[in-house]
Amino acid sequence: MKRVFLVGYMGAGKTTLGRKVAERTGLSFIDLDCYIEARYHKSVSMIFAERGETSFREIEREMLHEVGEFDNVLIATGGGTPCFYSNMDYMNDRGLTVYLDTSEETLFCRLKQSRNKRPLVASKADDELRFFIGNALSQRSCHYKKSRLIFDANRLDGYEELDKSAALLSVLIEEYYRKKNDQCEEEDS
Repeated sequence: MKRVFLVGYMGAGKTTLGRKVAERTGLSFIDLDCYIEARYHKSVSMIFAERGETSFREIEREMLHEVGEFDNVLIATGGGTPCFYSNMDYMNDRGLTVYLDTSEETLFCRLKQSRNKRPLVASKADDELRFFIGNALSQRSCHYKKSRLIFDANRLDGYEELDKSAALLSVLIEEYYRKKNDQCEEEDS
């Protein structure tokens, strides 16, 4: 039984890399935001607008606890998921947490290109976007760094880089679970 939780800031590659790693490892893939949207038949931004952040974060925690019970799954969490309630502790208790560590500059380049798809940054000018990213990372990185594995996700641009990163992360996940199984067998002996 494997559970892998990908955490990191928006634009870190949780969904893109997560899908590739899930394919390689045979795990089911769940994007937590998409899971919430399917359940509530509304976009995350609509839920935020209608109910406010506090209500959204409660929904997010509930859905995290639901998918966190699934077996053989890789879950791409929302950028803020680890930062609320005891979500990070929960994920560490339930499986392997992987922080997709990405530089501010890389995040800026990715979010600048995709800002129209992301309501939180869609209206920000470049200098505002840089400040927004830096400020958010300074607040959130202490949560992200509680992950059991920190993975450099700066090289995901282009199919070849993405494929190499997916291969490496897949190996690291398999190693983690192999070591964990070996420890369990030793304790049982």
